[in-house]
Amino acid sequence: MLRKNGVTGNEDFMEKTTDENENVRPFGIRDKLGYLFGDFGNDFSFLLASNYLMVFYTKVLGLSGFVVGLLFMGARLVDAFTDVTMGRIVDHMRPARDGRFRPWIRRMSIPVAVSSTVMYLYFVRDWVYWAKLAYVIFTYLLWSSFCYTGINIPYGSMASVISPDVKHRASLSTFRSIGASLAGLVIGVLVPLVVYRTDAEGNQIVLPERFTWTAVVFGVLAVVCYALCYFLCRERVFFEKKESSRETAGEMLKGLGRNKPLLALVCAALVLLLASLLSQTMNNYLFLDYFKNAKAMSAVNFVSIAGTFLLAPFISRIAAEFGKKEAGALGMLLAGVVYMLLFFLRIKSIPVFMALIFVGTVGVALFNLIIWAFITDIIDYQEVETGKREDGTVYAVYSFARKVGQALAGGLGGFVLTAIGYVSEAASQAEAVSERIYTAATLIPGVCYLVVFLIMQFRYPLTRSEVEKNTTILQKKREQENGTEEEHEI
Repeated sequence: MLRKNGVTGNEDFMEKTTDENENVRPFGIRDKLGYLFGDFGNDFSFLLASNYLMVFYTKVLGLSGFVVGLLFMGARLVDAFTDVTMGRIVDHMRPARDGRFRPWIRRMSIPVAVSSTVMYLYFVRDWVYWAKLAYVIFTYLLWSSFCYTGINIPYGSMASVISPDVKHRASLSTFRSIGASLAGLVIGVLVPLVVYRTDAEGNQIVLPERFTWTAVVFGVLAVVCYALCYFLCRERVFFEKKESSRETAGEMLKGLGRNKPLLALVCAALVLLLASLLSQTMNNYLFLDYFKNAKAMSAVNFVSIAGTFLLAPFISRIAAEFGKKEAGALGMLLAGVVYMLLFFLRIKSIPVFMALIFVGTVGVALFNLIIWAFITDIIDYQEVETGKREDGTVYAVYSFARKVGQALAGGLGGFVLTAIGYVSEAASQAEAVSERIYTAATLIPGVCYLVVFLIMQFRYPLTRSEVEKNTTILQKKREQENGTEEEHEI
C-alpha cells in the first residue's frame, strides 16, 4: 500500500517504509524491555550527575556551591534553544529506514557516554582555578545541552510510535520507570560504597580517582543499554514527513501554550524535579555531615527504590481503576505529608529515617511510574485540539521543563549550601550547619510535593474519561485516513 505523503519524489521511500511497518512484529515484551534499557542507559549519566556531580565539583575540584549553582542554572538558558530545536528536528526530518526516532539512539549513544565520562576527570583538581572553571563549563554544557538532549528527546518521543494502544503506552511508562529505578539502584547503592570512605577520626572522605573510573564504567554500560534499546524496540505508528512550515518558533510555542494539560504537567514536573533532585543532592551532605555515615546512604537509596519495584506489577491496574491523574495526585499527597513529618520530627535514628523515607518514596513512585504515560496522553490531546501530530516538540517542551527542574535543584542546592555556611574544604561541618542541611533535605521537598499534588488535582484536566474520549476520537480519525488511502489505491 502506498501512502500519499505530500512530498514530491518520495514515493519509493514511503513505499518501503510502509512495507516495513506492515511486516513488523506485534508489540510485546521485547519492546517493553528495550524501552526499559533506554532509560537505564540515560540514567547512568543523568542520575550520576544529579546525585554526585555537585559533590565532585565541590569536594574534589574545590568550587563553591554558589558557582556550581550558577552553572547549572545558566546551562538551562542554552537548553531553551537546544531542547526545542531537537524536538523540531525529529518532527520534521525525513525518517531513516529504521524509523523516525530510533536512529538517534544509534547516532548519539557513544557521544553521550563519552561526554558524561569527561565531566569526572579527577586530575583537573590540580589545574589553576580559571582552567578548572572553563573545563567544568565546557564539559557540562557538552553533555547536558547537546549530547544528552540529542538522545533523550527522540527516546522519550518514541513511546508514542511504538504502539497506538493506550494500555501499551502505559506499560512502556511503567517499564521506563523500572529502568530508571534499576539505574537508581545501581548508582544509589554502589557509588557511595566506591567513592567514599571513613578515616580514623570518623570523617567521611571522598576518593577522587574513583569518581573517574566509576564514570568510565557507567559510560560503557550506558552504550550497552542503548544498543539493547535500539535492537529490541520497533516503531509501528508512521506519520508522513511534515512539509516545511512557515510557522515561527513563537507561533509554535504560542500554540503549545494553549495546551492546558501540557502546561500543568510542565509546572508539576518542574516542581517535582526540584523536590526529588534537591533531596538526592542534599542526601549526600545529610549522611556525610548530619548522620555522619556515608555508607548508610547505600541502604537508604536501596529502600527508596524498593517502593518502585513493589508498585510496578500493580501500576497498570491502579491506573485503569482510578485513572492516571487521580493515582498520581494521591502519590504526591502521600509524599508531601511524609516529608513534612520528617522535618518536624528531626529524626536522629537512621532506621527510623529509612522507614519514613520508604513510605514517602512509595508516593513518589506511584507518580513516576505513570508520568511518561501522561506525555503520550498530552500528545494525543494536542492532535485532537489542533489536528497536528507533534510528538518531538511536545516532548521537547516537557524535557526542557525537567531540565529546568534539574538546574533549579542543583542551583538551589549550591545556593543553600552557601547560605547555611557550608565549607567545602572542611573535613566536618559545625552542628548548626548540619541541622540546616537536615532542614533543607526535608522541608523543601515536602512543600514541593504538596504543590505538585495541588497542580495535578486542580489544574491537570486529563481525567480517565477525557483520555478515553481522545483515544476514541483518534481511532476514528485513523480509520477514516486508512479508508481514504484505500480509495486512492482503487
